[in-house]
Amino acid sequence: MARINDNYLKLQAGYLFPEISRRVNEFTNAHPTAKIIRLGIGDVTKPLVPAVLKAFHYGIDEMAAAETFHGYGPEQGYDWLAQIIIDKAYKPLGVELETSEVFISDGSKCDSSNILDIFGLGNKVAIGDPVYPVYNDTNVMVGRSGDVDDKGYYSGLVYMPCTEENGFMPDIPSQKVDVIYLCCPNNPTGTTASKKQLKAWVDYALKNDAVILFDAAYEAFITEPDVPHSIYEIEGAKECAIEFRSFSKTAGFTGVRCGLTVVPEALMGTTATGEKYSFNKLWNRRQCTKFNGVSYPVQKAAAAVYSDEGGAQVKEIIDYYMENARIIREGLTAAGIECFGGVNSPYIWLKTPAGLTSWDFFDKLLNECFVVGTPGSGFGPSGEGYFRLSAFGERENVETAVTRIREKWGK
Repeated sequence: MARINDNYLKLQAGYLFPEISRRVNEFTNAHPTAKIIRLGIGDVTKPLVPAVLKAFHYGIDEMAAAETFHGYGPEQGYDWLAQIIIDKAYKPLGVELETSEVFISDGSKCDSSNILDIFGLGNKVAIGDPVYPVYNDTNVMVGRSGDVDDKGYYSGLVYMPCTEENGFMPDIPSQKVDVIYLCCPNNPTGTTASKKQLKAWVDYALKNDAVILFDAAYEAFITEPDVPHSIYEIEGAKECAIEFRSFSKTAGFTGVRCGLTVVPEALMGTTATGEKYSFNKLWNRRQCTKFNGVSYPVQKAAAAVYSDEGGAQVKEIIDYYMENARIIREGLTAAGIECFGGVNSPYIWLKTPAGLTSWDFFDKLLNECFVVGTPGSGFGPSGEGYFRLSAFGERENVETAVTRIREKWGK
């Protein structure tokens, strides 16, 4: 009989967001007339902007004519899109890249999971706590986790608490680690790292021959001028970091699927015999073997995000979501609820009132306010006593949700 991958059995309960869906479905079945406002899962609500939609249609129309039809494209993505991204997203930051270093994909969630294919199981991996669950769970799935303790920590992973005391930015480990996940702006806490803080991480990685996996999926939401948009703004980062970016939240591509991963040519790993080898070549080989590339129309749509017209339209949507974040943050703060994030990120990280646990607050918010959020403990033990709200909603719903919460929990 075929054996299963037993590592999957080590995963804690259900994945966070399906568990939220289960509880919400249970509630709606019992209260079918309740008008629920969903500020939990970070899915966008605004449609594709006109310039992107026009380019999408143009790409589809090209597929309808023999002269312009596109079959298999390059697994790495088309060079013309990679060059646009370099020119529009990286050069303004003072970052120079080659098209061979930019890999177009179907999303940063997929890439931050699949990147583990090119790292040996013997690497010591460090992740934040609280953390985007994908980082933790995919390491469990590939067999790097070891046993789990009472707190929910796996013995094979190094956990870096992100607390109010350290500004929700993990401290550099006292022990040597080989792979480090950093997310900035952070999901779930909505907080950011300064260039000085990122420089300390780059220095650590260079000193210890470690690799930083830098998730910049929310960089487009940064509003403060001194917050870095890319790890490559830090000197030396090309020798120690891989960066993930996404069109999902930036341009409403959650249902379209497009992202990118930057793997610099200068980034080297070590073979079992101690020789240096290019991670760029490994990732390229992995993509050529396991991925057939992003569809041509989607890449045409992604290119339009960087056009003058498309960029302005996308910025309007981002501003809309960030105004939602301001309304949530300021409204709940005025009600006496302590909030973090929501300035450079569409997520607000709040302390649960009245000493409630994260899941107890989830249930109360759902049952008494008809509002759905995300329990902080679902992101890791250090998230207990916190709660995440998403700004990806319609303005009227956001305002109503804040009013309901203030009426229930306001001082």
